[in-house]
Amino acid sequence: MPGPTELIIILVILLVVFGTKKLKNMGTDLGSAIKGFKNAVSDEDKPAATETTELDPDATDKEKP
Repeated sequence: MPGPTELIIILVILLVVFGTKKLKNMGTDLGSAIKGFKNAVSDEDKPAATETTELDPDATDKEKP
């Protein structure tokens, strides 16, 4: 694990290479991607739960002749 000195050196090199505006945009994009991933993972379980609660057991009996 890099120490604080190595992290500062890495951040300075990134700042020189990409610039402040580009780093800000990359951070924003990364944050929105993580948020979207978390929403997709949490929403994956929700539709299955709502489908089972919306089914009416009596309605299926009425459809059969």
